[in-house]
Amino acid sequence: MPYIAKRIICFLAGLAVESFGIALITKSDLGTSPISSIAWVTTLRFPWISFGITTFAVNVAFLLIEIALLRRDFHPVQYLQLAATFWFAAALDVSMRLLTWFVPDAWWSQGVGLLLGCAILALGICMEVAPGLIMVPGEGVVNAFAIVTKVRFGTVKVCFDVSLVIIAGIMSFVFFGRIDGLGLGTVVAAVITGQIVNLINRFCRFVPAKPRVTVRSAVAGERS
Repeated sequence: MPYIAKRIICFLAGLAVESFGIALITKSDLGTSPISSIAWVTTLRFPWISFGITTFAVNVAFLLIEIALLRRDFHPVQYLQLAATFWFAAALDVSMRLLTWFVPDAWWSQGVGLLLGCAILALGICMEVAPGLIMVPGEGVVNAFAIVTKVRFGTVKVCFDVSLVIIAGIMSFVFFGRIDGLGLGTVVAAVITGQIVNLINRFCRFVPAKPRVTVRSAVAGERS
């Protein structure tokens, strides 16, 4: 199989795994992940609009912000983020349907679902990032802010996630008069997912190293 095909498969599989992790975190009913907070609160208010559709809409908004920030430095190839987002959103709706049976009513089952969801989300992130293809809009907009402000990516990421949760919290108060869709799980997902990513990356490699062409192999290839 061509090396680029392996990278694309790993990237798409990673997005699908991520979507299942986010769905499991959300279904645990302790609050969704920060990056999905606005989309989930919107879906709770307008239940006829699926989580996948609201997620796609939010990510389109991220991409538009990214374009506005980078202007001429935004490369046309990054429009492929829309295709990646469509795949992710579709996989998220499928994941939510697959987990319709999961309705935890005890704290321990909610906790298990939350932790397992964070682990699956972290695995998906590792698979998505490993091929080094394109950024999804949620990461692309953070990178754009980092470039424009000249602040470290990690610092901008924390500020961005906190901002999303604050906006989602305000929306929740406007919609329901209380905090809904956010909770302890939102905080836990924000704190431990990155640590699990680091742990997985320490022991796993998802894309095989690109074959190195040596002088000997090149000569052998010419002779054959």
